[in-house]
Amino acid sequence: MNLKQLLADSVESRGDAVAFRYKSGGEWQTCAYRAFLEKVRTVSELLGGLRIRPGERVGLFADNSMEWAAIYFGIVGSGAIAVPIDAKLQELELAHILTDSRARILFCGARQYPLVRERHHQLRDLEHVLVLNGGKALDLASAKAPVTYTDLAAAMEQAAEGAAGAKAFYDRVEPGDDDVASLIYTSGTTGRQKGAMLTHGNFTSNVASCRRAWPITGDDNFLLVLPMHHAFAFTGNLLLPLACGSSISLVESLRTVGENIRDVSPTAFIGVPLLIEKMYERIFAKLRQNRTAWLMWSLGLRGPIRRRIRAQLGGKLRIVVTGGAPCDPDILRGYQALGVSIVEGYGLTEAAPVLTLNPPDAPKPGSIGRPLSGVEIRIVDPNEQGVGELAARGPNIMKGYFRNPEATAEVLRDGWLYTGDLGRIDDEGYITLAGRKKSLIVNREGKNIYPEEVEVQVLKSPYLLEALVLGYQEPTDKVGERVGLIVVPNLEQFDHDARRRGRAFTDAELMARVRDEVRRVTRDLSEYKRPRKVQVRMEEFEKTSTSKVKRYLYEMDSASVD
Repeated sequence: MNLKQLLADSVESRGDAVAFRYKSGGEWQTCAYRAFLEKVRTVSELLGGLRIRPGERVGLFADNSMEWAAIYFGIVGSGAIAVPIDAKLQELELAHILTDSRARILFCGARQYPLVRERHHQLRDLEHVLVLNGGKALDLASAKAPVTYTDLAAAMEQAAEGAAGAKAFYDRVEPGDDDVASLIYTSGTTGRQKGAMLTHGNFTSNVASCRRAWPITGDDNFLLVLPMHHAFAFTGNLLLPLACGSSISLVESLRTVGENIRDVSPTAFIGVPLLIEKMYERIFAKLRQNRTAWLMWSLGLRGPIRRRIRAQLGGKLRIVVTGGAPCDPDILRGYQALGVSIVEGYGLTEAAPVLTLNPPDAPKPGSIGRPLSGVEIRIVDPNEQGVGELAARGPNIMKGYFRNPEATAEVLRDGWLYTGDLGRIDDEGYITLAGRKKSLIVNREGKNIYPEEVEVQVLKSPYLLEALVLGYQEPTDKVGERVGLIVVPNLEQFDHDARRRGRAFTDAELMARVRDEVRRVTRDLSEYKRPRKVQVRMEEFEKTSTSKVKRYLYEMDSASVD
């Protein structure tokens, strides 16, 4: 099956049902499946007018919207390859992706338009830019360049008649399941982004596996928070609900998530751990502020509290899925105590992306669950503890990296995708991650230290906001590494303490308290895992769009305090 057929099947069975729900002009609007397909066909007709050819790359650089989804399906339904781009990228990263993919056509949002204008003279392959809401917000005629800028709404209006006709461009092409649908550029935690070539079959097989693992129906309503350019949100929060005939409700922004949840009453929600944890912290902060409610909760009288919290989450939420990074097991157990079913999964962009998921009826907090049906996972070169690199194979594994055979050969070997992640498999088939292979620290005694294990322990202190564990060597060291820590203090907690004691912390007091906290929370670790140097950083770490710290940007300062 290709993505075009995936959408066609749902239109046939759920044509008049709500596909998308979004806010416009302060009011919630809806778009039915049949109306959505009309928009998709119009995008395709527009591309046909621009003489798009099968296999050509088309960029998509815009914030989440129903139009984003229609543009995507219009691109791949025309036999072209979509290049979804993080809407928050800066100039150099955008230029790299457009240059590397050799995109000839680009759809961009009005907010992203100035950035494209800034760089268009460097993009030798780019010919046409279609701007969402361009006519209302921008003077596109002022763009003097070899690139043609057009307001998307005006272009769609001109293409609508042809899209509805008997010779519509959309009906002339039928992509194969082995044809590339997307070039998704990896998040860049380890350097320069690479374009993963993901086929129609990669995506549709992954959707089919997710459906078998997680029962979804046409009555479900997915809350869409994460950016659709990312593979996790794209497959789990766009393709999966569309394949099941479900509804997708788009939040206005991260600031309005709580309000939007109450408005649309979702049944399903997918989020990265950072978002899941912030929601959890807000729930419990409100609970503690209500003395009666907190007393009832502490005494075990939790039924009324759970019902109130579920009402705050829309009243219908039945499952939450988290992925993209490890989630604190205590947070997962905390949601379970609140009566909210939450499961953790795991995947990679290169796997379209889901590889494992905790069974909703038997989750194991702290693990990433079991492999999806059709997916095989093995441990490569396990050590005495059974920890080794995870390798995966299945119909969802990418073809390779676009125009990068060297990088492809590094990760694809004999049909297996080498993930770079370390983990172990228990007797019940559940997989637990142990860190990244490249970030593994091997000390002078040959012992392995997994940075993530130390970071989780450090962040148990309320005074520490972020932590990054890195290996380093002293000038006299010839072999092995020592454990170093860069930590960001939680200034809100320090401010709270300062108000209670009546005076602010001096810089020296703050630094001393941070190091005392590190020593306190790492006492439970084996001595060889404890940080030997601690470096305090006052700014949060730079992250990818899915909140993963870009480790390659940081190293231990030789002047750090022991």
